[in-house]
Amino acid sequence: MYHIISIRDFERRDLDYLLDRAQEFDAGKYQPRMLEDKLAALLFVEPSTRTRMSFATAMARLGGMWISVDSVEASSIVKGETLADTIRVLSGYADAIVLRHPKEGAARLASEFATVPVINAGDGAGQHPSQTLLDLYTIRQAMPVDGISVGLLGDLRYGRTAHSLALALSLYGVTLHTIAPEGLEMPESIIFELRERGMEVVEHKDVQEVLQELDVLYVTRIQRERFPDSASYYNVASSYRITPDLLTDVREHLMILHPLPRAGEIDPAVDRTPYARYFEQARNGVPVRMALLREVMR
Repeated sequence: MYHIISIRDFERRDLDYLLDRAQEFDAGKYQPRMLEDKLAALLFVEPSTRTRMSFATAMARLGGMWISVDSVEASSIVKGETLADTIRVLSGYADAIVLRHPKEGAARLASEFATVPVINAGDGAGQHPSQTLLDLYTIRQAMPVDGISVGLLGDLRYGRTAHSLALALSLYGVTLHTIAPEGLEMPESIIFELRERGMEVVEHKDVQEVLQELDVLYVTRIQRERFPDSASYYNVASSYRITPDLLTDVREHLMILHPLPRAGEIDPAVDRTPYARYFEQARNGVPVRMALLREVMR
């Protein structure tokens, strides 16, 4: 049984294989009804727009069906049901479970009780492997990933998208620049792991120190929902903002990516520049998740 829980579970050849399959799906090279006898359970006990809807869209485009739980309030979790029991039940309904959960490690736990494949759609400040795959896919559309210079900007402490992407990029000889407000730096444990993998990691406080050296700038929002209290959040909110004025003299091929939603950290005027690729990035969630669903339900 093939679970998709963490980027740590993949080698480069696995990522390249899935990206190649996504490219085929993106080009329309697939049978439209290949999952017509399959059903996915979308268990989203944390808010989501793009991830949930792109998984549903992916199932629909492959001819499959889905059932969903869209909030804790709409499930028996509010009655005290454990995640393990919920997963056991859904395993009897569906051919795969896509889980979004606010607690780190929830997807791994779910995989231990599931009798069908589990896809981690984001677990707290942990991992978000399908987002990472679509991030890599978006970069690969514009340039070879090997040896490029990538900047991760924003909430790198709680940002699961940044954690997953950094680990994946370590397989491609990338130079990683981390730029974070004080208190939101990449966890030392992840920095250590990246360097153990042979990755060059350079830490910064100000994006202007490094912006002109980057091939890709990956921006993330300050995640209010991850903070222990409002005071901690407001201390760092709005501490950085990408504007057209900052993009003077950047590399011509610079890509600005963002997992969305954004909350002020990218000026809407940037949308009109050739550097903005975040809406294209969101669109790429469909072929990538088509490839993932096909792989676990073949």
